[in-house]
Amino acid sequence: MHHLLLVSAALAAVLSLSACGSNVSLAEPQPVRGYVSNVGTFQNFIATQPTPSAFRRMYPDVQLVLPQDIATMEMRNNNSRYFAQLDNQGRIVGGSFR
Repeated sequence: MHHLLLVSAALAAVLSLSACGSNVSLAEPQPVRGYVSNVGTFQNFIATQPTPSAFRRMYPDVQLVLPQDIATMEMRNNNSRYFAQLDNQGRIVGGSFR
């Protein structure tokens, strides 16, 4: 009987936790506004090898410079311009802020 009470309590706890998370959406992540301040999160995003369009959706305020693009050479120290390296499929596999 004691075992049944423990199982019932555990089930109630799980159900209450799942009800709390019912507002959590599995939709696409929200875009990051402004320049990149959390470099770790940004690097994790780049590790997913996003397409240029996915990059622009996720980081709309960061200028993406692709290998074929022409860009000015001024230095930026605010992580607002990312020079991407692409793989053969055109996905971003690395790069640097300049």
